[in-house]
Amino acid sequence: MRPVVLTRALVLSALAFSMNLQAAAPSPADTIYLHGDVITMNDAQPRAQALAVRAGRIQAVGSEAEVRALQGAKTRVVDLKGQALLPGFVDAHGHVSLTGLQAVSANLLPPPDGKGSSVAAIQGLLRDYAKGPVARSNKIILGFGYDEAQLKEGRAPTRQELDAVSKDLPVIIIHQSGHLGVLNSKALQLAGLNADSKDPEGGHIQREADGKTPNGVLEETAWFSAGMGLVQPSPKDYATMLLEGQKLYAKFGFTTGQDGRSDENSNKTWVALSQSGKMLIDLVSYPDITLPFTAGLMNQQGGYWSREYKGGFRIGGVKLSLDGSPQGKTAFLTHPYHHPPAGKADDYRGYPALSDEATQQAVDQAYAKGWQLLVHTNGDAASDQMLRAVEAATSKYGAADRRTVMIHAQTVREDQLDAMKRLAVTPSFFGMHAYYWGDWHRDETLGPVRGDRISPAQSALRRQMIFTQHHDAPVAFPDAIAILDAVVNRRTRSGDILGPDQRLPVEVALKSITLWAAWQHFEEANKGSLEVGKLADLVLLSKNPLTVPPAQLRSIQVRETIKAGRSIYRATAQPK
Repeated sequence: MRPVVLTRALVLSALAFSMNLQAAAPSPADTIYLHGDVITMNDAQPRAQALAVRAGRIQAVGSEAEVRALQGAKTRVVDLKGQALLPGFVDAHGHVSLTGLQAVSANLLPPPDGKGSSVAAIQGLLRDYAKGPVARSNKIILGFGYDEAQLKEGRAPTRQELDAVSKDLPVIIIHQSGHLGVLNSKALQLAGLNADSKDPEGGHIQREADGKTPNGVLEETAWFSAGMGLVQPSPKDYATMLLEGQKLYAKFGFTTGQDGRSDENSNKTWVALSQSGKMLIDLVSYPDITLPFTAGLMNQQGGYWSREYKGGFRIGGVKLSLDGSPQGKTAFLTHPYHHPPAGKADDYRGYPALSDEATQQAVDQAYAKGWQLLVHTNGDAASDQMLRAVEAATSKYGAADRRTVMIHAQTVREDQLDAMKRLAVTPSFFGMHAYYWGDWHRDETLGPVRGDRISPAQSALRRQMIFTQHHDAPVAFPDAIAILDAVVNRRTRSGDILGPDQRLPVEVALKSITLWAAWQHFEEANKGSLEVGKLADLVLLSKNPLTVPPAQLRSIQVRETIKAGRSIYRATAQPK
């Protein structure tokens, strides 16, 4: 009898072993990508031949043979045809809600992004816009993207020049930086601004020759309160704007966007979109810490302040703004502007948005509550203000993995980078300035010495600091390829090289908009690199950025954007 028992036991054992093998066998992939350059951003496996996706996550990254083993009867096989597959781009700093506003405004951007090269051109663009459905429906003429640095006249349009477009309807144009705007006479009247109006703290109402009458240009808090206060869309229009903003991000390869310095209306609309399943990309919001509603939003039980997304939306922390823009000459510098604005003294250095006391209170609040803090500082005096407050708050509340971010850090000094590394403050550079405003900074705002050091990412790299690069949309289009071109080449509009010693290697520049940007948002476990288990957030590029000559980076096109395995943008012209 013993031999029979052994035989049955062996059969049962073999059967169980076979069943375990079947249970352990991986399920077939939903999609496999082959025959292209797979750039992973994973130092342990920088390149691969193929990638497999299942249930919205990366199932395998490796050789073609390894990935082909996961092919099933229903697996979709994508031939990359020699193109490049990368992690979806992660927005280190932008304003998706304002990008939506840009999408429904007249495009006043200067070349190459628009046709706003003179006051006359702007007037023509606004007149064309006034004939369209948005202006007729909302009874407002709205334009975005004027930049006196690129206008033939070298100055902003006046209220009278906007009156020439319309005296009956409010005409409002927004500076490309978003920190200034111009109102026509009707809009000034609706905003309640006149010769008796006083400058608000942290802002300025520009005046005519009499020193009293507003000329239409509003700076900083004057603009945010009076100018932007007139641009309040209905809830339905706001939802449409935010959807358009997401579509624009997807077009440029972004699978995660940021709404920095968000307000109450935008957050309410993001929540509504997330609850109705209308989020196209992941969106992380950073409400303005100085606004009254923010504390309640952050302290809401079961709310959206979380490391986890709800329907594609979450609140990541808070935003604090300490100064303005260098191109608009409102950033707060330690040394005077190379050429001060008209009517300002030679020692003009810009101005802070908040007092030192108010800054410290805001930083203390964030550190005490454990809120991640993003702080806007363009000028090095504003950066000093931030670093003093961070050091004091750290001494009170202790060191922790806060991932505090200095947004823009454009004129940050070498000694400030040392302090940032010591205080664990991450710089998020606006390196696109080298192209868009490099000539202006060299000749007008900062001069050649400071201009060469703007957005000093290589200085941070030498200190082995993690840093990110951003587009600050709608200040610039949310164009990841334009970021790469700007920070790798640092070529200005005129063809000059601004600070050649601050140029970045392509692979480092890619990390700054993928893996390091995901890390900045505490999302590196799920995003930023092509690794097994991470979200299948992907972007397909026409060429490999690592092999294209640096001078040709701008020629790369986004062919497709994929969010969690689902295509959310596909270029109409695909390669044959």
